[in-house]
Order: sequence, then C-alpha cells, then structure tokens
Amino acid sequence: MVDLKSQYEKIKDTVNASIQEVLDTNTYINGPQVQQFQKSLEDYLGVKHVIPCANGTDALQIAMMGLGLQPGDEVITADFTFAATVEVIALLQLTPVLVDVEMGNMNISIEAIKKAITPKTKAIVPVHLFGRAANMDAIMDIANEHNLYVIEDNAQAIGADFTGRDGVKRKVGTIGHVGATSFFPSKNLGCYGDGGAIFTNDDALAHTLRGIVNHGMYVRYHHDVVGVNSRLDSIQAAVLNAKLPLLDSYNEARQNAARKYSKGFEGHKNIIAPTICDACDCHVFHQYTLRIIDANRDALMEHLLAKGIPCAIYYPIPLHSQKAYLDPRYKEEDFPITNQLVKEVISLPMHTELDDEQIRFIVDSVLEFFN
Repeated sequence: MVDLKSQYEKIKDTVNASIQEVLDTNTYINGPQVQQFQKSLEDYLGVKHVIPCANGTDALQIAMMGLGLQPGDEVITADFTFAATVEVIALLQLTPVLVDVEMGNMNISIEAIKKAITPKTKAIVPVHLFGRAANMDAIMDIANEHNLYVIEDNAQAIGADFTGRDGVKRKVGTIGHVGATSFFPSKNLGCYGDGGAIFTNDDALAHTLRGIVNHGMYVRYHHDVVGVNSRLDSIQAAVLNAKLPLLDSYNEARQNAARKYSKGFEGHKNIIAPTICDACDCHVFHQYTLRIIDANRDALMEHLLAKGIPCAIYYPIPLHSQKAYLDPRYKEEDFPITNQLVKEVISLPMHTELDDEQIRFIVDSVLEFFN
C-alpha cells in the first residue's frame, strides 16, 4: 500500500545526516531536532502552537485532557473511522456518541451532529477521513451555537486545506479549538516509528498541553497537572525535519496519482471513484478509496491480491458494531450510510512513488475483474 523504501532512497542523505546529528549530540529526548520540528510545523500550518507527542492516539487523548472534559461528558464523532478516535473518549470515561457520515465525502454528517446534541454534549471530533477536509464551516457554526469544543482528528489529512465561506484557506487541524495528528510511517508525513502532535492557537490551552505530555511538569519534579509520558523522540523528529519541506510535493504526487486512477475508472457503472478538486487542496489522498456498487467487492479484493496488488478495506466493521463500543442507544437505522460504505469501499495503493506503469497495471486489473 505504501513504498517507504523508494521514498527513503530519494532523501537518504538528508535523513541520515539528520539522524546522525542526534547520535552525535546524544540529545534523544526534547533535543534540538524536536524544537526545530515544532517551529517548522508551526510555520507550515500557520498555527501558534504545535505540541509534539509520542503518537496520534496520545495526541487525541491529551487534547481532550487539556480541555478539561469530565467523565460522562458526551463527545460526538464519526462512526466510520479508525477506532483510535472513539478509543480515547472511552479511556477518559467520557461518553462517545457515534453518528453517521455523508455519502459524498465519507466525513461526519452535519445533520447527524445536530440531531445528536444533548445538554451533556461538550465536544465534536470531526475526522478528516482518507485525507479529505470535513465541512469545518458547518461544524464550527454548530459548536459556536451550542458552546462546544471542536477537536480535529487530522491523522490522515496533514497538509490539506479547507477554504471557508470567507474565502480564506486554512490548514485542517488548525480550525477547531485543538487538532491532533499522527506521524505513523504510512501517513502523508510519516516518521520511522511512532509520533504525533497537537495544534492550537489558544495560548492557555497550549501551556496546559505542554505540561500534560511531560508528566504534568513545567519545572522538573514539580507536577502541576495530571500528565502522561508522551514525547516525540529526537530521532523521529530528525526524520520529520527531513521530510516536512517535501510534504506539499508528497501531497501533490498523491493527488496526481489519484487523478490518473480516477480517469481510468471514469464512467464505469460499478465503480464510484473519489472526486478530485482542481481548485483547491481539500483532499491529500492518504487513501484512494473506491466504492464498488452492484458487484462483489470482496471478490475484487481477492482478484487484486492474487495479482500481487495490495489493497485494503478501511473500515470493514462500523464502530457502533464493535464489541468494545456496543451501546443500546445505537439503532441500525441511524447509520444507513456507514452500513452501506463498509460493504462497498476498497482502497488501492496510494503513495508518493506510484508511477504511470504501476497505476495502469492496477487500473487494468480492476477493470479486468468486471470484464
């Protein structure tokens, strides 16, 4: 699904030199490479504060801790996403409220959010799924009307833009009260292990978050808040420093690959390909995900795997049906889109190193299945 080896070969000297600097200085925790990455990412995103941490799941959890959410508070998020989003809500003894998504963009449904709000609702967690920006204007309108926090799960969409109704482009993850991302190796901006970060423009919140990631300490052995141990190590920061200047070109390569895929599938009666906007960068294609209609999606997957083509189903089981998150409040009729998508979606290889020959082979192999 990704080709990190070929990507590394192109930046090998820069990555190796950056890592060697860490080894030479022995600054493995909170070293200069971490500080450099923090500042560079703040500049790239146009956000006041980036707080690096150990992984994307921690980033979400720490964001919620920093907002002071209390056990029993309800947090609305999408049913069609990876479990980490709801996992941290449950870990903090908050109450997850799963809602359906929209068919067109597979992101959280605005109408479903409105219907799910109760007096106990305290936050909304939109997920910018597969690299496509959620409708942040509408989400912020709802949050402002009901005095709710917005925590953006930006694990799959770093570098994507959302153009607001005011015409201003903002990086996703920086629009809500706080954003969280992952630097898992396969992400658009990935390190060579685990890593994550939290973003905010709120000075007071940033101060709280910086304490939480470091055992609640601002001064060594003085624990001012309840914290965790979640720091981005210097070697991973070194890798990210080498890759961040290339992020826009990486995203552009993914967008170009997506255009070629979609052109190959154009007009096919059984394939609904992702829409690609030429006027903006609202989708950075962490995944390239098709919907297969009136055909056997699982048989297609077997066909592709038999030809040596990696593919995956993100996600095969809705969160509301997962054993860990079953709740009598959830009714199947509340999730018609999610329940349909889990039967239709299939993701094809998507990374910065895809070439025309590979794309053509993958497209031809998909079409061969239907023929």
